[in-house]
Amino acid sequence: MLNGIHHTAIICSDYEKSKHFYVNVLKLEVLDENYREQRDSYKLDLVLPDGTQLELFTFPGAPARPSFPEAQGLRHLAFNVTELDSVVEYLTSQGVEVEPVRVDEYTGKRFTFFQDPDGLPLELCEEL
Repeated sequence: MLNGIHHTAIICSDYEKSKHFYVNVLKLEVLDENYREQRDSYKLDLVLPDGTQLELFTFPGAPARPSFPEAQGLRHLAFNVTELDSVVEYLTSQGVEVEPVRVDEYTGKRFTFFQDPDGLPLELCEEL
C-alpha cells in the first residue's frame, strides 16, 4: 500500500539560517523555492540523493517545538550515511555539535544525533 516516504515538512524560525544549514552544511539539493505572499511564508523544496524530499517552511508566529522533555508526536528525522565517522567529522568542522556515536543494541548499527538551528533532533544512521 505505502511505497516509501515522499517528504518531511519542517517549520523553521529563521529561514535564512535554516536554509544555509540544510543547503550548505547538509548539502541537500534545492528543487524549488517560493515566497507565498498570502501566507507571508517561504517554502523551500529540497531533495536527498535517494529522491526523498524535505520541505522547509516559515510561518509567522509559529510556536517553538517542544524537544526537552520530548513531547508526543514526531520524535526525530533520521538520515542514512555510508561512513558515519567522516560525516560526524565534517559536521563538527562546520560548528555543529554532534552527540557521541552509539551502537543500537538490537541492530548492532552505529548512530548519533545532532540538531538543526531550531533544535530539531536529527539522526545519522550508518548503513553497512
